[in-house]
Amino acid sequence: MIDFKRCEKYYKNYSNFFESNKMLGPNAMWLIEILSEKMDLKPGMRVLDMGCGTGLTSIFLAKEFGVTVFANDLWISPSDNYKRFVEMGVDDKVFPIQAEAHALPYADNFFDVAISIDAYHYFGTDETYFPCHYSKLVKQGGQFGIISPGLTREFNDSLPEAIKPHWDPDMYTFHSSKWWHEMWGKTGLVDIILAEDVPEGKALWRSTADFELLDADIENYLTLVLMTAIKK
Repeated sequence: MIDFKRCEKYYKNYSNFFESNKMLGPNAMWLIEILSEKMDLKPGMRVLDMGCGTGLTSIFLAKEFGVTVFANDLWISPSDNYKRFVEMGVDDKVFPIQAEAHALPYADNFFDVAISIDAYHYFGTDETYFPCHYSKLVKQGGQFGIISPGLTREFNDSLPEAIKPHWDPDMYTFHSSKWWHEMWGKTGLVDIILAEDVPEGKALWRSTADFELLDADIENYLTLVLMTAIKK
């Protein structure tokens, strides 16, 4: 498995913090380390962490790269997130926001970077979302990056029989990196830099979540997908 040097430092130095703030899905700290290595993050940048959950990825970005992070989530209390940011000493760099994806309280062209870990597929599969909402938040030359549960290839006619008992309707938001590349690319708003499966993506996902679903995936449809892009 991938050697997560940055993350291991956090688990070692802040073990009590991570014990009390467990992740429910794929390990978000691993995923933000993978994604950040594919992007050009510099101190002082304004970063939107979309669907940040309990803010662990936002903490990582602020500590590792010195960026200013707007930690946006719909379901997690911003007051609870703020307590975590204070505890980790990043409350001067990470700002908790609670807002729905289609009603974000940010100015156009405000961000240098917009990232989303294990969240973008919940709201971004609508073909109008990226051109009409998300893309407007990032300035020209700014960066986008996502990692989400996805597919190695699209289903042809129907779900494989083996995974049907473990499939929830919201999983129809899972798509291949090729599908995401085509969706963003055809808008003409960005240059796609990467659109690929995460190495060992299925194993990374299974290490923390959705064990029965992933074990039932005998045809290896399921993986984690990564995409980065630059706004034209």
